[in-house]
Formats: sequence, structure tokens, C-alpha cells
Amino acid sequence: MISLQNVTKTYKNGVTALESVSIEIEKGEFVFVVGPSGSGKSTTLRLLLREEEPSAGEVFVAGKNVVRLSSLGGIPKLRRNIGCVFQDFKLLQDKTVFENVSFALEVIGKPKHVIDARVPEILDYVGLGEKLNNYPDELSGGEQQRVSIARAVEIGTTVVMATHDQAIVDAMRKRVIELDRGKVVRDQSRGVYS
Repeated sequence: MISLQNVTKTYKNGVTALESVSIEIEKGEFVFVVGPSGSGKSTTLRLLLREEEPSAGEVFVAGKNVVRLSSLGGIPKLRRNIGCVFQDFKLLQDKTVFENVSFALEVIGKPKHVIDARVPEILDYVGLGEKLNNYPDELSGGEQQRVSIARAVEIGTTVVMATHDQAIVDAMRKRVIELDRGKVVRDQSRGVYS
């Protein structure tokens, strides 16, 4: 599903964000990429979204080399299949929880009757069924993150990428890949983030 093969990313200012990173993530696998600020997490996400290109190595998502995708059709299609949950959640502050999730569906052309039926279901699934009329500033940080996750999952993405909340990482304990100074320093099943 996702493959980084010997990927290096060096910026024009000479800073190497990733150095010879190789990661394989299978379909259905739940993986946390963690590390301190400046470790290469955001660069990894930007490479997967094709916002950046690697200086060396190859990046594959769903079997496609993202560097070879065209800006006309390939890159937009790639990005429609990747949901991102950002650390600041990117919620629309003047919209309710329901409206934040439904807005993403409106953008991709889902009909209103589908949105009205589906959004409450996904909000129940993430434990926010009782908060659909709340605004983001009325939610805890964890609840805001769940709204972002609901929005990413609901648009039918094949990959959901998220920066993490340590409590969520510790609770999930699936697979943890840790980056430090642009290199993979740990790849552990049932790992914890410390």
C-alpha cells in the first residue's frame, strides 16, 4: 500500500530531512510515525501527498510511483484517496461538528440525502454522535481530532495519515515507526511512544 524505498530528502538550504529511509506499510495496517520536532514526519507526509519530491529513492502509494504522477490527473486523484488529519485538525470554526464532516462530502459531490444519513453514523462510530451540533471550540482536543478522523474516513479515502496525540498512540499500540534526525530508529509492532 505505502512504500518508501531508500528515500532521501535534502532541501535547497542543505538540510537533510530524511536519509535513506525505507518503510513498508501494508493495506489495513495501522501505523504511527512518531518522533521529535524536525525528525522528518512532516516531510514524509508531504512526500506521500506529492507536495515534495524525494532527492533520491522512490515513493509508492497503492502501487503507483508518486513522482511519476502527472499534475493534471494523477496527483489530484492520489490526494483524493489520502485523508490527512493534521495536528491543528483544520476544522472550520464557524461550522458545527456535523457541518465539518458534511462539508468534506459536499466538496466531493455526495447528495444531501446521503450526507444527512451517513454523517450521524460516522459520528456515532467515533463517539461523537451526541456532539454533532457542537462547534469546535466546545470540544476537547481529542474530540476535535476525532472529528478530523471522521471527516478523513468518511470521504472514502484509502489511506488516512495523521499526526498523533500521545494518548491515542499509547491506547492503540499497533505499529510504531520512530524517526530521528531523518532516519528510522525504531519499527516496532505493538510499540509504544515514549
